Amino acid sequence: MTIGEFWNAFITETGKDPSLKYIEAFHFELTERWANELLALVLEGKKRATASSLTALELEMERLPHPGDYSIVTDWAGNPRCVIETTAVTVIPFNEMTFDICKREGEDDSLESWKEGHRRFFTAEGKQLGYRFAEDMPVVFEDFEVVYIK
Repeated sequence: MTIGEFWNAFITETGKDPSLKYIEAFHFELTERWANELLALVLEGKKRATASSLTALELEMERLPHPGDYSIVTDWAGNPRCVIETTAVTVIPFNEMTFDICKREGEDDSLESWKEGHRRFFTAEGKQLGYRFAEDMPVVFEDFEVVYIK
């Protein structure tokens, strides 16, 4: 099923306004293994948030997410798997992250493991996009709800 077909099925099956648009279709992470593992956590209901670098959004000329935004989450191969709706957005410096916030990502059992994994991710992403990870860099923390799975 294509992204367009998946979105049309979502609109039809949920009775949403046909003029409603999604913000993006994306997979999590930079590797196939992690993209598919994080997708599985979303589909199980364990992952209810994601974190992005504000600098990366700016470099890629993407806007900040907003509550009410819809996105399509795919697997690594680009197959659409679910629609999520953004419910809250918080911009917080990396070094001010708390476990109460980051545990909603459903990936880690401590703030330390979250920071270790995200340092690694932001450093790798920064090398690809041309920014340097810093402990005080702003992180865009996006809470979401899965609103459609096919």
